[in-house]
Amino acid sequence: MSETAGYMRFFPYDQPYENQREAMDRIHNSLTRGQNVLFEGACGTGKTLSSLVPALEVAREQDKTVVITTNVHQQMRQFVAEARAITREEDIRAIVFKGKSSMCHIDVGYEECQALRDNTRAVVDAERDKRQLERRQRELLEESQGGDGSAADARSAVMDELESIEERLDDLEEQNVCDYYRNNLTEDTDDFFAWLFDDVRTPDEIYEYAERQEFCGYELLKEGIEGVDLVVCNYHHLLDSTIREQFFRWLGRDPEDVIAVFDEAHNVEDAAREHATRTCSERTFDSALDELADADDPRSEDAANVLSAFHRALVETYEDSFGFGERERIDENWEDVPIANEDRKDDLTLEFLQRYSGRGIEDDLEAAMKLGQELDEQYEEAYREGESATRTECQTLQAAAFVSAWMNEGSKEGLYPVVSVTRDAGTDEIYGRAELYTCLPRQVTGRLFEEVYGTILMSATLQPFDVTEDVLGLEDPVTMAYGLQFPAENRRTYAVETPPLFSSDRDDPAVQTEVTDTIHDAVRMTPGNTLAFFPNYGEAERYAKRLEGRTEKTVYLDEPGTSVEELRQQFVADDGAVLCTSLWGTLAEGVSFDGDDAQTVLVVGVPYPHLDDRAEAVQEAYDAAFEGTETGWRYAVEIPTVRKTRQALGRVIRSPEDVGVRALLDRRYSRSAKSDLGRYSVNGTFPHEEREELIDIAPEKLKFSMLNFYGGNDAYDGETPAP
Repeated sequence: MSETAGYMRFFPYDQPYENQREAMDRIHNSLTRGQNVLFEGACGTGKTLSSLVPALEVAREQDKTVVITTNVHQQMRQFVAEARAITREEDIRAIVFKGKSSMCHIDVGYEECQALRDNTRAVVDAERDKRQLERRQRELLEESQGGDGSAADARSAVMDELESIEERLDDLEEQNVCDYYRNNLTEDTDDFFAWLFDDVRTPDEIYEYAERQEFCGYELLKEGIEGVDLVVCNYHHLLDSTIREQFFRWLGRDPEDVIAVFDEAHNVEDAAREHATRTCSERTFDSALDELADADDPRSEDAANVLSAFHRALVETYEDSFGFGERERIDENWEDVPIANEDRKDDLTLEFLQRYSGRGIEDDLEAAMKLGQELDEQYEEAYREGESATRTECQTLQAAAFVSAWMNEGSKEGLYPVVSVTRDAGTDEIYGRAELYTCLPRQVTGRLFEEVYGTILMSATLQPFDVTEDVLGLEDPVTMAYGLQFPAENRRTYAVETPPLFSSDRDDPAVQTEVTDTIHDAVRMTPGNTLAFFPNYGEAERYAKRLEGRTEKTVYLDEPGTSVEELRQQFVADDGAVLCTSLWGTLAEGVSFDGDDAQTVLVVGVPYPHLDDRAEAVQEAYDAAFEGTETGWRYAVEIPTVRKTRQALGRVIRSPEDVGVRALLDRRYSRSAKSDLGRYSVNGTFPHEEREELIDIAPEKLKFSMLNFYGGNDAYDGETPAP
């Protein structure tokens, strides 16, 4: 590649990094052929521009639109910054798109918004027709006064039509309308679009500008999105099939005209699973049955028959699951009730079939669906006509659609039936929900990747690539990986051979003492701040308390429900502190600790997820899909766990000047543990280059190694700590 390559017109800076040059060239060649790309790059490899620059060039060459999507707010800000830099060098039209709920000025739901827009458009159209008729009747009046007899007859017909329009307007004015959207239709919006495309505007900027002008910024975005070069949006715009279809329609693009770029792509697996999963709560069934009781329709009896049977079965299923004292222990978090069976249908379906009596489940569900659709249309009409202040959602339609899916799709490959329960904090009432959990993300992503022109999935933790291919349903993607490009002498990565923190050993006093001593040594030898990750919030709290009595440094504890950003700012403002948090919290990825914000990062233990029945179902689905008895464990547990660890390690050493230590405190990370820990050794799951950097070290020697490393890099500003 040379710097005169066509795509360099979109590169906004003087010189790309060395690996960035190679990555852009390979991505450009791959996209030109319509291929998918898996791109792993550590911090400092310039992943964003490496993907965006060649994607924009191919889109310009082949009349495509680039859609870059992320689930991390900080990354969205990064994309905006890079897109703004590009616009300084090459003219592109870019839009940053967020969901309607975050941009609505009057805070209404999707169905209400649709009805309001339809009503508003009808009023504006009627007012326009009225103006045209008034103008025409004045013209005809002048002609008739000049002696044209036919003009008088024509004017009479126009007056009749005008009277009809005025009556219609009287009716329409009683209906619900949106004044913001009305201004979109009636006012001059040229200045808005000139402002919008003069730079790359954030959704917050668009909201504020539209608010001042009393426009609906969200609808103007939809209107102006067609023909743009670049869209930055959230995952759900591509992973939710219904939203994706609408989104592409707004773009004015077919799927094959879209180049999709997924940022933090290691999260796509869970996000796809979440978007495909269906749920229906007991309260939806309660509302549906109340709705049917009020419906004056002969079909309501059949509809209520089938929905009440499923409702009773749901309640009976979770009530039967409670052992002594378990009901009282239910809190505000959803807790799963296992219902799946290996040799027969799940417990909820069996209970439903036993309780149901009627002319036939399919017939009753069809009656419920048809009646629900009609009720839904009535609710929309009532909202349009101003008879209702809000747009009511039809609960019968939702409940019937879910039961139909449960009965028709529940036994399909990769779908796992679940019942969950929770406690209402306000009423102290226990209630449940049924859920069809999607175990195989490729059922969502595979079709998407087939439909679009090409994709780039980028992350710092995508390897092993073959697993990513299988899980997401990619066909022969181009793969590339670039490790840390910063000076190797500025960092050390240790696998500290503290006892394995198996859940059964975490309460062992001897284990806790050795782990605490090692953490304390690492904190003491760190010139500045230490970031410590634990397998869960409980372990973070345990060791935060144990450290408080032993170190003069401030100990910060990240707890669920607290402001993470406020805590982060307090921590980075300190010059000698330790922050204890969970690897499953929000600080483990997408958040940078640059420079002196944190110099040492500790990962204490191996952060395996909670291995409940749902996780077991995912493992079994992977075993079945990929024909291997250990595949499920590797795909669903081990690799995601190591990715979590690798993400945490990447929170520090964010620039070539940064100096820092990354330490994994658990013998399972060490090379020497492979022989005796078997499947529980995770060393081999790290990419080769990262394994080569791991230095096995005894816990008691860590303080000496850190002292030598930081001292050798002149990192101690004041007195060097004693080992």
